[in-house]
Amino acid sequence: MIVSAPYPGEVIDFEKASVFKLSPCKPDAIAATVAPLIIPGEELVSAFKGARDFVVFTNKRLIAVNVQGMTGKKKDFTSLPYSRIQAFSIETAGTFDLDAELELWFSGLGKVRFEFRGGSGIRQLGHLIASYVL
Repeated sequence: MIVSAPYPGEVIDFEKASVFKLSPCKPDAIAATVAPLIIPGEELVSAFKGARDFVVFTNKRLIAVNVQGMTGKKKDFTSLPYSRIQAFSIETAGTFDLDAELELWFSGLGKVRFEFRGGSGIRQLGHLIASYVL
């Protein structure tokens, strides 16, 4: 299970640089969950999922979804627009440390950190973010 907040069931606490352990998934697999949030002209580009929580990258923002409670019916959706990113950093997986990391610094929010399982295509994700931020 992913712990995306200090204790399961709490909202995402980005001020404490919460960590998600994520693996790539098809955007279609979670499209229905985020569809009510998508605005005209916005498209799902990439998606990463943990045991319950997931992150969706669109052409305008990233949406972090924290699934809460025993049944998973309650969800916290956090929208992070690319226009608010001041800097970002990627760390690729190594020989012994198989996880990759993405850190984003948002104006007015601070640092947000995501951890990805090896083979998640972190370089392509960095390129995607750069294409929207720069």
